[in-house]
Amino acid sequence: MNAPFKPVESSIGGPSRRDVVVASALVGGSLLVGCSPADIMSAGSKVEVGAFGPFIKIAPDGVVTVISKHVEFGQGNHAGLAAIVAEELDADWTKVQVEQAPANAKLYANGALGAQLTGGSSAISNSWDQLRRAGAGARAMFVQATANRWNVPVGEITVKDSVVTHTSGKTATFGDLLADAAKVPAPTDVKLKDPKTFTLIGTDRVRRKDAQAKSDGTARYTQDVRLPDMLTAVVAHAPRFGTKVKSFGAAEAKKVAGVVDVFEIPTGVAVVAQNTFAARMGREALKLEWDEDKAEKRGSAAIAQLFNDVAAGKNTETKWEPFDQRGDATALNSAKGANVFETTYEFPYLAHATMEPMNCVASVDGNKVKMVFGSQGQTLDQLAAAKIVGCLPGSVEIETLFAGGSFGRRANFQSDYVAECVHIAKKVGKGRPVKLVWTREDDMQAGYFRPLTVHAVKVQLDKDGYPAAWRHRIVSQSIMKGSPMPAGKGPDQTAIEGTAGSPYLKATPIVDAQVALPDVGVPVLWWRSVGATHTAFVMEHTIDQLAAKAGKDPIEYRRALYTKAGADRHLAALNLAVEKAGPKAAAGWTRGVAVHESFGSVVAQVAEVKVENGTPRVGRVVTAIDCGVAVSPDQIAAQMEGGTCYGLSGFLFGEVTLTDGKVDQSNFDTYRVLRINEAPTVETNIVPSGNPPSGVGEPGTPVIGPAVANALLALNKTATTRLPFVRSEN
Repeated sequence: MNAPFKPVESSIGGPSRRDVVVASALVGGSLLVGCSPADIMSAGSKVEVGAFGPFIKIAPDGVVTVISKHVEFGQGNHAGLAAIVAEELDADWTKVQVEQAPANAKLYANGALGAQLTGGSSAISNSWDQLRRAGAGARAMFVQATANRWNVPVGEITVKDSVVTHTSGKTATFGDLLADAAKVPAPTDVKLKDPKTFTLIGTDRVRRKDAQAKSDGTARYTQDVRLPDMLTAVVAHAPRFGTKVKSFGAAEAKKVAGVVDVFEIPTGVAVVAQNTFAARMGREALKLEWDEDKAEKRGSAAIAQLFNDVAAGKNTETKWEPFDQRGDATALNSAKGANVFETTYEFPYLAHATMEPMNCVASVDGNKVKMVFGSQGQTLDQLAAAKIVGCLPGSVEIETLFAGGSFGRRANFQSDYVAECVHIAKKVGKGRPVKLVWTREDDMQAGYFRPLTVHAVKVQLDKDGYPAAWRHRIVSQSIMKGSPMPAGKGPDQTAIEGTAGSPYLKATPIVDAQVALPDVGVPVLWWRSVGATHTAFVMEHTIDQLAAKAGKDPIEYRRALYTKAGADRHLAALNLAVEKAGPKAAAGWTRGVAVHESFGSVVAQVAEVKVENGTPRVGRVVTAIDCGVAVSPDQIAAQMEGGTCYGLSGFLFGEVTLTDGKVDQSNFDTYRVLRINEAPTVETNIVPSGNPPSGVGEPGTPVIGPAVANALLALNKTATTRLPFVRSEN
């Protein structure tokens, strides 16, 4: 996901009047004066910073601990973050470990997102300069301490693998010098290494730091938390979105052995018990009646029809917002003929389907709150808890654990499952810990989803077969509407990213691109690679169809458009992927190509596809990525593999449907995902670059879908205009 959480600041740099009012409301009416937004969000925090700053701790035995402000939920960012520090510190890589940062927006805010929040493929890119400076600063402190102790110039001192050496041959370890180095004032300006001198970054030595713990079972997840006197809770959610509890009967639920209490919270009815089984049995015994006056009762088919009508101009009630307009496209509206291409694409709702469903452990004692779980957005979760309990946001203590996947789901403006846990823990009170457990069915049916989206595209080709005029209409729900984040200029970027700024539009003289965001009662959220999940497919599959219409090779067609648009990075990634793929596909396989930029990185893929029993099967995927400096090539390859398989799973099978407002899918038996034997071989090639690192975790997801569609287009001359490729029977 990629959305900036940035409270609006006044022109003099302090908090706006609105910020002060919000903060006042969050902390129960207290007034904070003269605070920055980060001060407000971290108000009440008691996090202590050591001698080497907020990101580095060094033990007497020389072990270097890198403090990560980004949660680790499978993407492997800890390795890259640790390597950035270790490179500039010249630390012994075998003695470097990683620890999750406490919740404190002032110290650990993601500069790209404005809050302590992991998302938008920004962990490495956001931390690049920050952690380099932290490592270089600590190194300078050890060098100065050595110079002071030995009475020698700093220019005569070198550092390698946590050992400080003087030109005379005299040496000392970080452990030997720790006390002295801790007394040296932290430098205000540091000299960073020339990337050409890197000895760790960019090498195969940068491997995951969490692999051992996750292999031997010592890694700690929320479900592993066992605290004295802890209770377990589940929540009965409404079957339709927008529904409230009308009444409930708890008598039978309380008869279940192990059930401790049953009570209403804002999102449903909570059952609190001694264990998960008792809580679930108690929930099944509840007598519930729902108030559905404001419920969303439309099915997904009706919503899709509405969106198609809006895209076709048949619904005049929905407002259109332009996001790219150049030249006069009036004539294109009525244009017909052999040089005009027109089509509509439809994308379904998608579930995040993380391997670990939502869960949280919280304890509330008066206005003291402590939470233990895999928090993706610590600042969002602190603000939600503070509002419920009536305390300073920064005083909400969060111990961040590993999480079993997220794909955007664990970070939302409402902190939905986190807020539920805090409400329950507040009711239980007296600091007694409560573990909230969402079942797979809760996770699948209680929201949130990738928005259902419709694209309508009309393109007029010039005499040479290239786009002369491009009309584009996107209809989707807004992820950002109603959020606490400022809207900024223009429409919701999460709906248009990937179409807006496309090199294909840049290469087209006349463009009329607009977006409409109808209100629908289905809760939506960013899904891995957000808007690119549909825009990449539309742009790349359209290009192959335009190339076919013009009688041109799709690769050469792209090269011509990239050259015209000045898209050098797209061209380089395409050329590398095509080169590494070789001259032709294996016998019985057909190739498709796609290229897309998201989160600052450009990914090109060549997919080899064949159809087996009516289902597309992907065998080999050759990937090229331009992601700036490759901190950990091994992890980049892993992310391209994971992103490709996750994207392929969604494009092949992913579909959430609603009947009369109720979600049809409930588990992996009805929400089909990619199986191990269906996973392709993914070959990753990195485009050499001296630019700062850009995103890796998400850019591999959106490209595989159009690459497969383009292979099928080459195979059977049929375009794919409605996803998934394999439709469910619901």
